[in-house]
Amino acid sequence: MTETSFIHRFEPAASAGSPPLLLLHGTGGDENDLLGLGKMISPGSALLSPRGRVLEHGMPRFFRRLAEGVFDEEDVARRAHELGEFVTEARQRYGLAAPIAVGFSNGANIAAALLLLQPDVLAGAILLRGMVPLSDPPKADLGGKPIMLLSGQADPIVPASNSARLAALLSQAGASVTHKVLPAGHQLSQADVTLARDWISKADAKAA
Repeated sequence: MTETSFIHRFEPAASAGSPPLLLLHGTGGDENDLLGLGKMISPGSALLSPRGRVLEHGMPRFFRRLAEGVFDEEDVARRAHELGEFVTEARQRYGLAAPIAVGFSNGANIAAALLLLQPDVLAGAILLRGMVPLSDPPKADLGGKPIMLLSGQADPIVPASNSARLAALLSQAGASVTHKVLPAGHQLSQADVTLARDWISKADAKAA
């Protein structure tokens, strides 16, 4: 892979027909963080899990932020394009179809940016505790791509108004958005796993 590459883990599909997953960790995570989640929500899927290339006090992230909830939007756009190039290269290297992104927190935000900036890279996304990544995104055509957004009612980081705005933004771009607000905070719960697993099996059945 080229200089746009990421440190990553790849696990090949255990069963044909399961959609490949692009696993995108939260702040301080790495390429190992979401492998277990990926296996729980879509057993048999190929898993592609990169490590974010930005360090914040030694913690990997996918883009810079100026403060909690305040993003360096120029960096968001640049890093989303880098991630898009990595996914394209990885698809060729590993023989993958377009993946469904599964992103948590910072990973959900870069996935949302990737959807808006390079709609063809992903087949869909599960955005766990996602926020609006760009205040003035370009017009994108998401052409009915399935997206699930799971928010926490008591999330101290993501205001309810922000997650609702993200759902509206993706819907306006043509995505088929399912947005659920769970009785949870910022951390993931068993309900996230169950809902994501059910959603992905339905999305996969529709694609088939």
